[in-house]
Amino acid sequence: MKIKILTISHMWPVPYDKLNGIVVYKQTKELLNQGYDIKVISPIAWTPFPVKYINSKWKAYSDVPERTVYDSIEVFHPRYLSFPKALFMSSSGYRMYYGVKKLVRELHNLFPFDLIHAHMALPDGYAGMLLSQDYNVPLVITFQATDLDITVNRDAKCEKALWEVFTKARRVISPSPRLAQTLHDRFGIVSTTIGYGVDPQEIYTGSSNLRSKYGSRRILLSVSRLISTKGIDLNLYALHVLISQYGYDDILLLIIGDGPERRKLEQLARDLGLKEYVEFIGQLSHEQVMEYMSICDVFSMPSWQETFGLVYIEAMVHGKPVIGVQGQGIDGIIINGHNGMLVKPRDIDSLVEALDFLLSNPEKAKIMGEEARKLVMENYTWERNAEKTIEVYREALNEH
Repeated sequence: MKIKILTISHMWPVPYDKLNGIVVYKQTKELLNQGYDIKVISPIAWTPFPVKYINSKWKAYSDVPERTVYDSIEVFHPRYLSFPKALFMSSSGYRMYYGVKKLVRELHNLFPFDLIHAHMALPDGYAGMLLSQDYNVPLVITFQATDLDITVNRDAKCEKALWEVFTKARRVISPSPRLAQTLHDRFGIVSTTIGYGVDPQEIYTGSSNLRSKYGSRRILLSVSRLISTKGIDLNLYALHVLISQYGYDDILLLIIGDGPERRKLEQLARDLGLKEYVEFIGQLSHEQVMEYMSICDVFSMPSWQETFGLVYIEAMVHGKPVIGVQGQGIDGIIINGHNGMLVKPRDIDSLVEALDFLLSNPEKAKIMGEEARKLVMENYTWERNAEKTIEVYREALNEH
């Protein structure tokens, strides 16, 4: 008999953001491939009239269908009461629970799930905790950086809610070593670290025309949603220093992605006189991104708020030296100077130093890339992720 898993995650690809929760989708797909039966509940903010007309974001919420089949995975999008700017965050788990309670009751009649896996402790994990009590099934939580870097510091009520979730979950999964340590330091709870993965079949191995397009220029690449925490502005400032003070006139920074900061970043590039050294490419398909990964010389995303950072390991698996930030999700996966470089958060000098080292030491950079590829292929594929997750499921079910 197949083990039945109910996944709860407000992070899931939706029409207005196909990268939202892509890691949850990838894991779910691999678990299905390995014989588990899974239904996904991905709650969406309730947008009654006139709330859905507040802005385009809330209108997009209202356009998400209540049920869909996403790449053979049945996904439900019940509505729950949510407030702008995460107001009243401490009670968000209760509100999500009451928003999904009826659907779960109906679903349980046809799909008597054996275990609940919630992604993010608050609100998803809190809702999952209450449901696990209703149906007497174990709860597994995969928490995110938002839980421990932001939510826990909002107020005492949020901290209490998180404590309740973590202590009542049968197992807690951390996406990165840094977050596992943070959880232990804050709550004294030991978690299982399971990093996200790549699909080896998606590695670009062809001969790309992009290389000839950019000629002999050395390519710096960043791939992200263009929001402030990704540190793309730091890449621009560092590029300006490398060109004006270090004499690198053969480099080109390619920026893939879109988002609310794009116009500001484009203006910053103009103000810094980088028109000939920066190309804003916009949003691309995953296949296209992987092709760009294959032709870059250095991947740099100095993000200072990152749960894991899937794009880092996608670049690493292409044998590229990557630059991440100390104390973020990739710290502990990137070993500074061995398989990549770690820089200080929001520190331009540190970033310039790392870029200069990689650009002026191509052989050492190549060795770092080779070490990075080896690490990812051995430890960070979706198949390996699923195997580790299944082991956690078995432990939770056996103990329950």
